Amino acid sequence: MARTVARVIVDALSELGVRQVFGVVGDALNPLTDAIRTTEGVEWVGCRHEEAAAFAASAQSQLSGTLGVCMGTVGPGSVHLLNGLYDAAKSHTPVLAIAGQVPLAELGTDYFQEVDNDALFSDVAVFRATITSADQMPQMLETAVRHALGRKGVAVLTVPGDLGERELSTDRPARFALDAPLSRPEEPAVRHAADLLDRAERVTLLVGRGAQGAREDVLALADRLAAPMVLTLKAKEGFEGDANPFQVGQTGLIGNPAAASALQEADTLLLLGTDFPYRDWYPEGKTVIQVDTEASHIGRRVPVEVGLVGDTGATVRDLLTHLEAAPAGSEGARDRSHLDKARERFAQWREGQARLADPAHDKGLLGRMRSSLDNRTHDIRPEALAAVVDRLAADDTVFTSDTGMATVWLSRFVEMRGQRRLIGSYNLGSMANAMPQALGAQCLDRERQVVAFCGDGGLSMLLGDLMTLKTHSLPVKLVVFDNRRLGMVKLEQEQAGLPEFGTVLDNPDFAAVATAMGITGIRVTDPGDLDKAVRRAFDTPGPVLLDVLTNPDEIAVPAKPTVEQGWGFAVAKVKEVVRSHGDDGTH
Repeated sequence: MARTVARVIVDALSELGVRQVFGVVGDALNPLTDAIRTTEGVEWVGCRHEEAAAFAASAQSQLSGTLGVCMGTVGPGSVHLLNGLYDAAKSHTPVLAIAGQVPLAELGTDYFQEVDNDALFSDVAVFRATITSADQMPQMLETAVRHALGRKGVAVLTVPGDLGERELSTDRPARFALDAPLSRPEEPAVRHAADLLDRAERVTLLVGRGAQGAREDVLALADRLAAPMVLTLKAKEGFEGDANPFQVGQTGLIGNPAAASALQEADTLLLLGTDFPYRDWYPEGKTVIQVDTEASHIGRRVPVEVGLVGDTGATVRDLLTHLEAAPAGSEGARDRSHLDKARERFAQWREGQARLADPAHDKGLLGRMRSSLDNRTHDIRPEALAAVVDRLAADDTVFTSDTGMATVWLSRFVEMRGQRRLIGSYNLGSMANAMPQALGAQCLDRERQVVAFCGDGGLSMLLGDLMTLKTHSLPVKLVVFDNRRLGMVKLEQEQAGLPEFGTVLDNPDFAAVATAMGITGIRVTDPGDLDKAVRRAFDTPGPVLLDVLTNPDEIAVPAKPTVEQGWGFAVAKVKEVVRSHGDDGTH
């Protein structure tokens, strides 16, 4: 018996090892969801919003390195996928989206719910096509999947509502053979880069996620060059912890002074597997060498002396064979003072951060003085919450974080030691990603601890999918930084000298909301209860929402604060005080 279009698609997903498909059911998807229902090993995860489905598929793809799959039905159902798919595209991870469409004969007639999907997804997808005949299968599906896997992006396959159940006149198994070649730069370019590194006195590495598969090679290079290693946020996973004696944390707005100094005081900067986009944080006047798999990434953030296009591991191994054992003119090994100085500064910064993260901080003299200015209601410090979660979470926890202040506290206080993993919307910068990404992560392994750092604004944006966690008994632990604010926007306004406006959130008791949904809800208002509450959350079976009232006026000082930022903040605070005494804010 010939297979239907829907059966061909679902059989192929099963053969590819896809275990979950995320989406919201609808008429055009009915043949597909019915095929999933009758396929062993493939689970339909019905979400409350298609955006959550796309985020979940993206998270699964990033964690597994394989294909994530989501579906949205006709018109609005497909439109709702868009933001989560943009996150996958910006994260360079393979996701296949199956989009519903009106019946084939109605295409182009402005039919009810008709949307031009090929136009809709033109910017986000590396491949998009509408099936117009059953006999285009399985070739059309093969092409879509190869594009997603080969180009590490989003492929969208649109299936009109009357095509899913049509049978193929000629059937065959789908074939997805795809080789992943290992690229490396030409030897003359490697020699040139090695020569520059040999002549450099102070080298600093800026290491990104593209170097994760080459950890031991990168550590060997840092040792040979006596180079401190500045990490991007996504490189925390794989390069943090005591086993890396070279790392000095992150740069940028979420970074620290030690990393900023390590970059500024170097004469040569080596970028490994990163396209770190914030140009203001690159030091000026340095010799820059960049290693990246994409030629288009070379030099687009900072002027580059040598660009090496190739796999990070292969390129670093080539560099190691060409570097001198000791710099020319030296009497022995490379001087390590640049590295030692950076590491000492990093240790001092971490000690200061640890004091801030102590729940008893505000009870001391300095803490009381500080809280009289920025925490008069004695809310819980977000630093303390993040530090307790870091201490109590397992060494193989999967963390997700919402864009904004939740990511700041995670980046500074949660160490990606052991087998911990980290997922966030770190390229797109979307709100509301942490909970649905945790949903996708937990579906991969229901026994592994998954912790979502949620902002209150982000959580409330896709709040309905808390029910998806409950329905599927997914034991995600949601840690809510409930500061009743859009905290990052508040900070941006104040640094620009503007009074806070439009950022205050009229939040419910999120723990009570979770309880009403059948999820364990825990609310924390006293710093002294923090440790016990986090322990209870982690020890409780099933999904848990930990609603922690944190200080809305907490300030995340940048790695190298400017005079303009400080002055803007001071002006903003004066304006806020004036408004609090009756000014209507119109002057």
